[in-house]
Amino acid sequence: MDRTRLRFWTLYLTRFAGGFGFITLVTLLPKYINELDPGAVVVPELALGGLALGGFSLSRGFVIGMFTTGFTLAQTVAVVPLSWAGDRYDKRLVLAGTVGLGAVVYAAFPLVDSSLSFILVRAAQGVAVTGAGLMSLALVGELAREGTRANHIGKANAARFAASILGSISAGILYDLFGFTPIFIVITILLTIAVVAIWVFLPPDETRVHGFPFTDLALNERILTMATFRVQYAVAVTLVRTWVPIYAGVSAASGGLEYGGIAVAATVVAEKFTNMLCQPYTGRISDSYGRARFVFVGGGLYGLIALAVPFSPAAGEALALPAVFPFLGPLSPAFLPLVGLAGLLGVADSLREPASMALFADEGSGGAGVASSFGIRELLWRPGSVVAPLLGGYLMAEVGMEWVFFVGGAAAITGVLAFLAALTWSHGTDALTTW
Repeated sequence: MDRTRLRFWTLYLTRFAGGFGFITLVTLLPKYINELDPGAVVVPELALGGLALGGFSLSRGFVIGMFTTGFTLAQTVAVVPLSWAGDRYDKRLVLAGTVGLGAVVYAAFPLVDSSLSFILVRAAQGVAVTGAGLMSLALVGELAREGTRANHIGKANAARFAASILGSISAGILYDLFGFTPIFIVITILLTIAVVAIWVFLPPDETRVHGFPFTDLALNERILTMATFRVQYAVAVTLVRTWVPIYAGVSAASGGLEYGGIAVAATVVAEKFTNMLCQPYTGRISDSYGRARFVFVGGGLYGLIALAVPFSPAAGEALALPAVFPFLGPLSPAFLPLVGLAGLLGVADSLREPASMALFADEGSGGAGVASSFGIRELLWRPGSVVAPLLGGYLMAEVGMEWVFFVGGAAAITGVLAFLAALTWSHGTDALTTW
């Protein structure tokens, strides 16, 4: 195996290890809630300079919410300094440091014994996950030639999706057999191997970007054009990806199909599996035929497929599909259409993701600041990913489950239409085919 290929495989391993640790924690989060039994927390009165400040209480719901929000807030705070450090100094060193931090963090999870300690360790995990994700993508984008970037990014993302599938399946099995500790030993070993591989196979990064590249890149015309799509698309993906398993699993009274755990998992795995299979190929052809059209087509298809999800029961009935399945038992005729639509969502997103990432890598390469470019891409996603769950909860409870998918699908479609309008206005009528 030549040296260049080893470098890419090291980065793919890093993406796999980080994805495996992340999805394992997501899978085990309900177990931690049961184990730690978070309740309301009363903050006592404080005396500052003779002034007594009244105490207050944090509700159980707030504490449980912080199990996830602590992770997300830490990610958001870490984006800018880590991206800046990667561009200003050695990306390999920042990558090795954040992956090493991840190894320490996962080794600490079996030791948590309270809600507060869990939230603090989750926050440290957020920093580690953000740094490893940004630096691994930045190095992939930097090592790859311009005509091969989307292909290599697609392979890196495929490794992450493979980890998501394996991690979500294995975490529950290992927990039932052995408890928490052996799972985190496996993750720690995997991340330690990744650190060694980074140090052995990746050369020092000699690219140095002085100043604060976020300033220039934030006003980059192409990045501003991508922002018109990405800000809206974040709402679409967060809503649809979060609510497909909810739709499959919640009770009929709440608007769902009331499937069991294995059937719900099938909807999640279908989307990740097709995305994993397609991304290396779709990345390669977007390198050859242009990135913008893949963002436009992939985002538009995602919206149309999302609009179809609430009609999966009607499709199952119209096609007279079976309602009982081996190993799964009685479900409903909606099961196969729902799994099929979930798989198609993965295909649609595989058209969009490597092309989108390669566009940001293109703008940050050549000394402009590739880590900062990916950092801006991450920040553009944040508002939609925070607002969408709140919006989805309101729609589900107050309007109807189907409206989660209608709004999500509409956000994707308006996103690609805004992207097309910005492309045409700022870059000419042929920009869709020339980007």
